[in-house]
Amino acid sequence: MQQQNSRFFFNVDWITILIYMALCAIGFVNIFSVRFDPDTSTAFNFSDEYGKQLIFVISALILGLSILLLDAKFFSVFAPIVYGITIIMLMAVLVVGRNVGGNQAWIPIGSFRLQPSEFAKFGTALLLARYISSFNVKLNTLKPILICAAIIILPMALIMLQPDAGSMLVFLSFMFPLYREGLPGNLLIIFWGAVLLFILNLFVAPAMLIFAILAIGALFAYNARKKIRRVVNIGIITIAAIAYLFVAKFVFENVLKPHQRTRIELILGLTTDNRGAGYNVRQSKIAIGAGQLTGRGFLEGTQTKFGYVPAQSTDFIFSTIGEEWGFIGCFVVIGLYCFLLLRIINMAERQRSAFSRVYGYSIACILFFHVFINVGMTIGIMPVIGIPLPFISYGGSSLWSFTILLFIFLKLDSNRMGFI
Repeated sequence: MQQQNSRFFFNVDWITILIYMALCAIGFVNIFSVRFDPDTSTAFNFSDEYGKQLIFVISALILGLSILLLDAKFFSVFAPIVYGITIIMLMAVLVVGRNVGGNQAWIPIGSFRLQPSEFAKFGTALLLARYISSFNVKLNTLKPILICAAIIILPMALIMLQPDAGSMLVFLSFMFPLYREGLPGNLLIIFWGAVLLFILNLFVAPAMLIFAILAIGALFAYNARKKIRRVVNIGIITIAAIAYLFVAKFVFENVLKPHQRTRIELILGLTTDNRGAGYNVRQSKIAIGAGQLTGRGFLEGTQTKFGYVPAQSTDFIFSTIGEEWGFIGCFVVIGLYCFLLLRIINMAERQRSAFSRVYGYSIACILFFHVFINVGMTIGIMPVIGIPLPFISYGGSSLWSFTILLFIFLKLDSNRMGFI
């Protein structure tokens, strides 16, 4: 064991760490560009966002290297405790949390604000991996599916109470690691079918949609008329689909907040609003388009400097990259993310333990969800749900949580030959 610990630096995937450091550096440079004012700012102003982000990056590196020093089995053994702590934090934020932008999602600690929902991601990933690996579960039976669903839904429910719909939706990405471990494909079809019905419910009159569902159900039932059990199942699915329409309509009109409904309607083209909810996206697209091929240059973005794009150092930081570094800068950033995701998936496939494999796929899916949604909302193809761009957006909680996610897997991978 001592020999393994002394050689862990040789087993760690340093290419992945270099990609991580490159993304952190890109994030710091662009946050600096957003916040730096040559007339009033100093190069190392630790009271401003770029100064704080530098502290976050340095502390994240220390945190990551500290994780590499731990025993790989630590994460499996203490997964339930880590998950429990994150659940307690999610409950605590509902009591002592600070309300920012309508969401009570942050716990104030001096001048710093801790966001528990960010840390709940790796807590959930660890417990899912622990459950699937420890009990040799088969995800084609009801009981393990319900247990996995409970592990995922509990933090989702607590986050929705804040309410933070963006962070809550990230947890849907855990379906795909479960699919890799044997979750029936029919459940994924049902999920995407529910998404499609939700969208169609906004475009099509309810009576017409119900008629279409009944017609399709009747067609399938007629083709399966000689198999009574299949006909019964088709009938149940048809009734469930119709009931879902009413539930979806109720949720959209009574549960979602007005600004959330407006964002969905903007994406689907049901409404236009260039000065209200659509303003952020419109200005973001202007900034990215203004960058053209090579960008306007470092500290030269007019959309950036004059603050036309709100939340430009956090949710909309990709627009800064597009304006100042152009298509080439965007291509480099997206290329780094693609390389990182493919490398994580390749590393997950070579794991000897189910725990490491499930955990690896979990972080790959979480990172993909964040990148796809964040970039998508800055160019107007996804709803603005307010989630950070991993390793690049300003914020200590998000940077630390993504660092913990990644470096735990790097540690598991470095010890893959000895951790079964």
